[in-house]
Amino acid sequence: ESVYGRLREREEGPRETCREIDRASERASERERERERKRAKEDEPARPVVTVASPFPFPQLTLPDAGGTVPAPPPPRHKGPEARRILALVFHPAALQARVARSNLSSAKVDYEEFIRPHALRREASPIRALTPLLKIPGMISLGGGLPNPELFPFKSMNFEVDDGSVLSFTEGELKDALQYSNTPGLPALLEFLETLQAEEHKKPKTDEWSMCVQTGSQEGIAKAVDMLIGSEDTVLVDNPTYAGTLALMRPIGCNLIGVRCDAEGMVPEDLLRILEEAKQKGVRPKVLYTVPTGQNPSGCTATEHRKQKLYQIACDWNLLILEDDPYRFLHYGTEPHPSDTQVAEWTRPKSKSLFSMDVEGRVMRFDSFSKILSSGLRLGFVTGPSPLINRINLHTQASNLHPSGISQAFCAKLLQHWGFEGWERHVKRVALYYMKRRDIFEDLSRKYLSEYAEWTTPSAGMFVWFKLKGIQDTQELIQKKAMEEKVILLPGQAFSPDNSKSEYVRAAFSTATPEAMDEALSRFQKLLIDAASQGK
Repeated sequence: ESVYGRLREREEGPRETCREIDRASERASERERERERKRAKEDEPARPVVTVASPFPFPQLTLPDAGGTVPAPPPPRHKGPEARRILALVFHPAALQARVARSNLSSAKVDYEEFIRPHALRREASPIRALTPLLKIPGMISLGGGLPNPELFPFKSMNFEVDDGSVLSFTEGELKDALQYSNTPGLPALLEFLETLQAEEHKKPKTDEWSMCVQTGSQEGIAKAVDMLIGSEDTVLVDNPTYAGTLALMRPIGCNLIGVRCDAEGMVPEDLLRILEEAKQKGVRPKVLYTVPTGQNPSGCTATEHRKQKLYQIACDWNLLILEDDPYRFLHYGTEPHPSDTQVAEWTRPKSKSLFSMDVEGRVMRFDSFSKILSSGLRLGFVTGPSPLINRINLHTQASNLHPSGISQAFCAKLLQHWGFEGWERHVKRVALYYMKRRDIFEDLSRKYLSEYAEWTTPSAGMFVWFKLKGIQDTQELIQKKAMEEKVILLPGQAFSPDNSKSEYVRAAFSTATPEAMDEALSRFQKLLIDAASQGK
């Protein structure tokens, strides 16, 4: 009875499968060495040894669903049934996926098993999903996966027009791939572009140490990272104020959320160190630091490079993982006014080192989004970071939504291929300049109506202004009740407070309202503040 058969009967998982692989291979190798010793001792001529090659036509198996490359094990120099048994173990998809997970749970500096939740460590590769990349091997005939027959898909052609007037069309093969089940990390054409983009944008050449995957919006990637890393007993450090969507993810877990003070230059390192020291004295060890470094939502602040370097060094010293949520990186325009028409061509968007670009220890998971650049309805984002952690997100995706929308990915890939990297840079420059101009208009109107009643810092990225109201300690009722009655939508600062405390702040977005609508809204808001001041509130 084969080792593989015994494993199936015992319902062992891929990790145990790998241990059996190693034990079976070692036993067989020891028997072969023993035979060699006997032959040498008896001075017998050596018998021919059959070398069993890999059943696939390449020396390495690249498994996108596992987020890693698995070297094919050295072919066992054994004969007959024993060799076939070992091959069945070595090349079984679940065993291959488990080898990736087992070999990649640590880096030179970080032991990821310290951070990953037990249920996330128990995630195993889907045997069906593991077959997906093999379908592209020439000559491969699949009787395994339950793929619907694409001949029955009612969509026979698809094209779209982009803003330069070009009409982009999908070939028959591209359309079938977009409509069919696909690789969990993302469509290969899109991933190839994004890997090159990240390597160039962050000056971080592609290596096996980092990888990436496409998600249904960066919010999904954050949700899966939170699920993987954070439990009810954990302490998490976040910006104060911080993104309300992340608070909505973390609060139900019951973890201890501690806000780290932010100012116009981002998270304050001295406050972070103070919090870590206090936690240490209480016997508490925070594991994760979450931050939005560019055009921070809600405050609009952008962390300086110097601040980021300090934060990263603290993370190394205190053994923290960093979740770098950066959907506004390509909306970074600086604090200077919009350039004149004659200067627009010369303008370049400000670039600063990301935490991901500084990462030499494998501590940073980075979350990017197409929502603010291409379309929020596409629901596409991408996660970049240490391969062991990206692999765990892929395993989660295999067991949940399988992969992001193929149609959305195909649209995005086709557009990016049409643009190339120069076209991409032209587009994000146009986007940054657009929001820069709207920022200027909104801030001019804010000075007109609110200078006596509020103070704020000029945002250098993103689409938000963070007003600190004078003489009002709690903006909740003012914004949720009175402003709504005046038909002005704003958000009270309490919505962004890690500890849900009262706030004197208000967030305003300048992304969609026309200049005329901005003027009217701020005029109404001014009247509310005048009334509040007259009532002594």
